[in-house]
Amino acid sequence: MSAATDPFVHPALFYRTDEEYLAGLVPFVLDGLRIGEPVAAALPTERLGLLESALGTEAAEVTLIDMTEAGRNPGRIIPGVLRAFADRHRRTHVRIIGEPIWAGRSDSEYPACVQHEALINTAFRSRMVTIVCPYDVRRLESHVVADALATHPLIWEAGHEQVSLRYAPDAVVARYNLPLDGTGGAASWTVRSAADLSGARRFAAAEADQAGLSRDRISDLELVVSELATNSLQHAAGACSLSIWAEADHVICESRDLGQIEDPLAGRRPPLDGQPHGRGLLLVNHLADLVRVHTTPDGTTVRAYFRLAGSDRPGPR
Repeated sequence: MSAATDPFVHPALFYRTDEEYLAGLVPFVLDGLRIGEPVAAALPTERLGLLESALGTEAAEVTLIDMTEAGRNPGRIIPGVLRAFADRHRRTHVRIIGEPIWAGRSDSEYPACVQHEALINTAFRSRMVTIVCPYDVRRLESHVVADALATHPLIWEAGHEQVSLRYAPDAVVARYNLPLDGTGGAASWTVRSAADLSGARRFAAAEADQAGLSRDRISDLELVVSELATNSLQHAAGACSLSIWAEADHVICESRDLGQIEDPLAGRRPPLDGQPHGRGLLLVNHLADLVRVHTTPDGTTVRAYFRLAGSDRPGPR
């Protein structure tokens, strides 16, 4: 299906002021409500409040989502925010505003954010969905704006629409498939068979407890360790090496194996009803505050971040 006939539309909205932000988004929302299209807005807290105030009573008709929470981990946004809303309204075109990249995002988060933006184009191809992604071009760095041109086929700016001549989402996914280095003496555990999983969970829990992770998040970390190791045993040749360490205000769990993840949407595509497999990385994305992946024919590294209590940042430094 050509871009001209594909019902999926994915523009980036470039804005510099609150006035430009609202001028681009309020008519988009109101026009959708007027013709009976469901509308959702997943925005950072401050931006969400700004849009809600501007919509007035019409805001009650919009599904409002705080992206700093629902989309803290960019790998969670497609299945948990965008698909969750679009799949509830399969018989009609839906409108979604999604702002996953804002000036407070960290260097650790950004590669996952930009890969998310690129993968939206694959995840929603042929779907009756319009997803508008706002970009604060006054505050964001120039390379972020350049990446937005590569991940969005259309650009909305100052009331005008233009085709992005730099659109190349697959190249963006590949470019940000970056090596993950710097474990630096972290404690490790090797999983060679299912018999090693219980020991791996105990190892992870002990290391996370020493680092100060809360009890409920330690339980989440144990689940992530199980899913990462099981995924390696099922899909990769050889053992899975697990490492746990504290870094800044996060506890980090990392798995390394000799397999390659060939599906770029792995962990971002909701499983079909009755599907027995394909939920492991989805659960990892759901539980962790950030997930980074580096995969090549020589092996795969998955790094899951868990925010320590008391951190006031939405993601890793």
